[in-house]
Amino acid sequence: MLLSRDKSQLLIIDVQEKLLPAMPDPERVVERCIRLVRAARTLDIPITVSEQYPGGIGPTVAPLREALGNSGAVIDKVEFSCAKNDLLRERLHELRKRGRGQVVIGGIEAHVCVTQTAIDLEDQGFEAFVVADAVASRAKSSRRLALARLLKTGVDIVNSEMVVFEWLGKAGTPEFKELLGLVK
Repeated sequence: MLLSRDKSQLLIIDVQEKLLPAMPDPERVVERCIRLVRAARTLDIPITVSEQYPGGIGPTVAPLREALGNSGAVIDKVEFSCAKNDLLRERLHELRKRGRGQVVIGGIEAHVCVTQTAIDLEDQGFEAFVVADAVASRAKSSRRLALARLLKTGVDIVNSEMVVFEWLGKAGTPEFKELLGLVK
C-alpha cells in the first residue's frame, strides 16, 4: 500500500543530544528526519516526537527541534516502545481516529525503540512504515537486524525519498516545487 498524506502521521523517536553522537552516521539520521519533518509540515501531516528519559539523555537535537518549530507534539517517555507510553499511545490513536492510521517512523535506536514501536503499532492495527535512511543504531549490524526483523513482521521499510514522493502524489503542484529541494 502506498503512503497517503491524508492517512499518514509522522513519528520521530528519540533523536536526542546524548544518544545521537553514538550513531555511526549521525548527520544522515538528522538530515533525513528533518526531511520528513519539513515534508510533513508542508503537507499538514501531524508530527509526534518522543524523547527517551530526556533528563538523562537530553532533549531532541537542536536542528530537528528547529525544523519542528511549533508543529507537532514532543512527549517524554521511559518505555522503549512509544505504543506502551500512555500519552504517546493516546496521541497516535487519536490521530488514527481522524483517519491517520499510517505511521511513518524515523529515529533511534533502530533495534530497540524503533523496532518495538513499529511492531506494537502493527499489532494495534496501524500500518507502520520505518524509514531506513532515517533510523540508526550504535552498531550497523543491529540496524540491519532490526530492518530484517521488521520486514518479517510485516512492517514496511521505505526511504525518505519514497515517503516524500508518495505523500506528494504528483508533480507540478506548489508543494512539489517546495519539497523538491529536500530530495535533490
